[in-house]
Amino acid sequence: MKGIKKSLTEEHLYLDFSHQIEGCICPLHTSVTLFLLSYCDCKIFKVCLVPTGENTDISLKDVVPQDVEVQIISRQELPPIVQNCCLPAIVEKPENFCRAGLAVVLRHIIQRSYEADTSKKEILELLGFKKTCLKACAEVSQWTRLCELTIPLAIENFLRESSDQHPSIPAEILQLEKKLSEPVRVHNDDKLRRQKLKQQKAAGVGPPLAKEKAMGKVHRQETSQELDSTSENLELKVAFSKLTVQEEPAATNREPPHIRKAKASDLPPLEHVFAEGLYFTLADIVLLPCIHHFLVIICKKVSEKLIEFPLLAAWYQRIQEVPRVKTAASQCGIQFLRLPELLTTSNEQDSNLSEVADVEEQNDASFIGGPRPTMTKLMEKGIEVMFSPHPCPTWTLDWNSLPAAVSPKEGKMSSDRALRKQQQLNNLVYIVTNQAKPGDRIVDFCSGGGHVGIVLAHMLPLCQVTLIENKELSLIRAKKRSDELGLSNIWFIQANMEYFTGMFNIGVALHACGVATDMVIEHCIKTRASFVTCPCCYGFIQNTSKFHFPKSEQFKKTLSYKEHMILCRFADQTAVQLPPQRRLIGKQCMCLVDLDRARAAEERGYCVQVISMEPESCSPKNNMIVGVPI
Repeated sequence: MKGIKKSLTEEHLYLDFSHQIEGCICPLHTSVTLFLLSYCDCKIFKVCLVPTGENTDISLKDVVPQDVEVQIISRQELPPIVQNCCLPAIVEKPENFCRAGLAVVLRHIIQRSYEADTSKKEILELLGFKKTCLKACAEVSQWTRLCELTIPLAIENFLRESSDQHPSIPAEILQLEKKLSEPVRVHNDDKLRRQKLKQQKAAGVGPPLAKEKAMGKVHRQETSQELDSTSENLELKVAFSKLTVQEEPAATNREPPHIRKAKASDLPPLEHVFAEGLYFTLADIVLLPCIHHFLVIICKKVSEKLIEFPLLAAWYQRIQEVPRVKTAASQCGIQFLRLPELLTTSNEQDSNLSEVADVEEQNDASFIGGPRPTMTKLMEKGIEVMFSPHPCPTWTLDWNSLPAAVSPKEGKMSSDRALRKQQQLNNLVYIVTNQAKPGDRIVDFCSGGGHVGIVLAHMLPLCQVTLIENKELSLIRAKKRSDELGLSNIWFIQANMEYFTGMFNIGVALHACGVATDMVIEHCIKTRASFVTCPCCYGFIQNTSKFHFPKSEQFKKTLSYKEHMILCRFADQTAVQLPPQRRLIGKQCMCLVDLDRARAAEERGYCVQVISMEPESCSPKNNMIVGVPI
């Protein structure tokens, strides 16, 4: 058949199975993955269900697509690389390349389904604009975190509590309802909003902002309903133009002057058709099984609560109109509910949404003054810029004697940059090789194209080296280089680092950006592993759901969050193009930020040093934080 390609590599998909409740397979990550397989009509993968307990007597009737053959295996039967990861996971032969975590696995299923039949362009559209849907890791993206982690977990807990007469509504559902009430941001935002204004003018409805200011509440609600009826035409037309695989209508004549010259602030906002905005994406696939099972319990137990979720209910009804969704859902045991129409202008609704705290902390970005007052404040408390001596500043690998594929010169970089990369590697490799013992497990976090991990695997053949990286293409390049070298002591895991659960002895990270360095250190501390990290992008450091800055008790007693952010901002001022004095202050700020990280690790039982790489010219970000458990 046209467009169909034969699969060249055999891939196994491993899914957790804890229990079934209300016709739903838990964990919900498994239900979501099976729903996507059904929607994509994907038969590429060999699917294995892994019970979390000893009970292997599992009935899968009506909850697994009929076309999907499922094998039930024990956790001990998992390939070794998968035993080190959270499920879901996908492994391709020869079982040294693994993709783990919900978002990574789902994105791979979409990509492979499209490659198997390139006529199914609507499947690729699930990845959204520039193919970035749920690509950012949950640590830095509030939206990915909500879809991938917090909502599935919250609904699982809600299902567990469903035996109660009045189960409590998860805060995450209120947060999602709030998200659906926010204006949509899309790449052609201005163009579409002007089209919407033109529609409203044609329907005799004026600019909403100007009218609302001059109206009472009753008139405002009536106008809101008029706006809904006119705007819905545009949003739905744009949204469903992709779903029916039609080209968007060609632009008509130039907009009239009063539309073209309207201020951006006077343009009407675009409203949600689907979870991320106007287009049906992977986010909708993830949310559907979760929200369906939530609504089943709501309708059974506390139907009066349904009025609190008009936007979610509208989304649930609309998603059923997407081609193939109903078929895929029924194959997974999802029988859609008939919900009553709900008004979206409820006073109760507005008050509920206002109570939902936005998870993302609003940081004060307007810093006043430079870093000197902050540095002086630290000095008064006895905290000064202080580097530990480099253990062997002149040591270098004999790069000329190594196979070509080991050297970063094999990559697509200039000779000057390749030389600097070799110098950076000299520093990290010296520290690691002097710590490592035969049989040790070494993890290269945020590995990129594998410059660190491949050198270590070659230099330490008796150690197992694992590369963990979120970007697929970087990891594929690393695997290609490894295959050229014939390395047998190396694994490749495409995943966010929190999905790696294996034990290891040494963690290393070269230029892990922003809080990624803190995530690496935290992962190592939890495993009681040594760490060798070279931080980067200090300006991206900010409070997250897991980390708050400053981190150490010593720095917390002296600096506020804002003052710490001043140090982070100026720590990035180390580029060679900057004046020497400015670079010196940048280097000092960089050291102080890393000293805070070092002190925090020391408070948890580590001996930590902050060392400057040699030569310092190898990188503007030339600090190393080296920690060993005591």
